[in-house]
Amino acid sequence: MSDTCTNSIHDKIAKKLTAYFAPEKLEIINESAHHQGHSGHYGGVKAETGETHFCVIITAAHFAGMSRPERHRAVYQVLAEELRGGVHALALTIKAPGE
Repeated sequence: MSDTCTNSIHDKIAKKLTAYFAPEKLEIINESAHHQGHSGHYGGVKAETGETHFCVIITAAHFAGMSRPERHRAVYQVLAEELRGGVHALALTIKAPGE
């Protein structure tokens, strides 16, 4: 897992994805600084933490045999609280081992 960021929303994302998917690879990049001043950057938790935009790269056996939309839905379901509470954008690269 990447130590690119140690802020609270980053940590929640990392803990939830690790607990649910047991990934072989997990990289979470906080891209919020690139989006300062954009409409999703301000308000509520977003303004308090500055964590609004993330890129997640994950490889886990859980995703084997799943279509791309199914994989995305699985991650969105696990991170539903974060998506409602301040994460404005989530770029996903989701793979099964060997892909």
